Amino acid sequence: MPSAAPTSDDRQVRVLSAATALPGPPVDNAALARRFGMSPSWQEWVDVFIGTRTRHLSIDLETDEPLCTLADLGESAGRQALEAAGLDPGAVDLLVLGTATPDLLMPTTASVVADRLGIDDLPVFQLQSGCTGALQAMSVAAQLLRAGDHRTALVIGGDVCARAFDLAADLRTMPPEEMINAVLFGDGAGAVVLTTLPVPGAVTLRRVRTRLVGLGREPGQTLAWFGPNERDRGLPSVTEDYKAIERLVPEMAVEVYGELLADLGWEADALDYLLPPQLSTRMTGTIMTALGGGGRAREISCVTRSGNNGNGLPFLQLEEVLPLMAPGERALGIAIESSKWIKSGFALERE
Repeated sequence: MPSAAPTSDDRQVRVLSAATALPGPPVDNAALARRFGMSPSWQEWVDVFIGTRTRHLSIDLETDEPLCTLADLGESAGRQALEAAGLDPGAVDLLVLGTATPDLLMPTTASVVADRLGIDDLPVFQLQSGCTGALQAMSVAAQLLRAGDHRTALVIGGDVCARAFDLAADLRTMPPEEMINAVLFGDGAGAVVLTTLPVPGAVTLRRVRTRLVGLGREPGQTLAWFGPNERDRGLPSVTEDYKAIERLVPEMAVEVYGELLADLGWEADALDYLLPPQLSTRMTGTIMTALGGGGRAREISCVTRSGNNGNGLPFLQLEEVLPLMAPGERALGIAIESSKWIKSGFALERE
């Protein structure tokens, strides 16, 4: 591994590794139908309308017992990423975690993961956001690395969405904006190791872009937190305006795709890999159509088998694409958050 410090004109941020952690075995749509007492036609609807076939859950559907926490998943992904990079935890001098579903409000899940990895005496930040939280964490880490005070960052993103769902609920009585969440989401976490140290042939993080564009727009998704005086008010913990999401997410994906290419002066035909947003299999197909099929770029998608595990998804895509990238090849990733409408993306190039 390199040991020299970067010079002032060599603060490129390089991606050394990516790793992920998923809880339990895959849960297919038939298992969901059995658990919620739904009919075969409901399972068919999920297969066709959603397209997601399996997901991983942090709760055992048979016993309702928790299988793991976000800290468990973040620790596992972070440890694997460091091992893949050939680094000890002590080499990390910055840790940033993005999630919409922390285990506790305090201490932060980021601090717990750092403690478990044996990392101390460094800046540790936790960003709370939906599907763009992972990219927000990458953006913050990359900017701090380029500022020159840090050399190596561990960036973690993940969610345990199952904790927000009522497994005793009768899906047949739920409005669609609540029921659909039981099939869209899964749980998982991922991590990347970023560094400004020179690494020949490394994948360089050329750009991370994230923008809030929700001015005057109603939220497309809400995730509530209930204090002790609010738990029995009968309010839904999760809501989803799927119609608004269907309309706006493809448009926003096209926008950030064009903005990233313009920022970098890249032509679409020069892309080798495209990592599209992963709300569901069907929605990913709609987005790819809006993007013109991605041109000649190879699509990297995993939502059909993983479900939408929120801030873990970009890392699942990164873990798949990094070993595929040959010298000179380029990749572009996009994540869209419907909570208050945030668009984000990143660009990679192997040296």
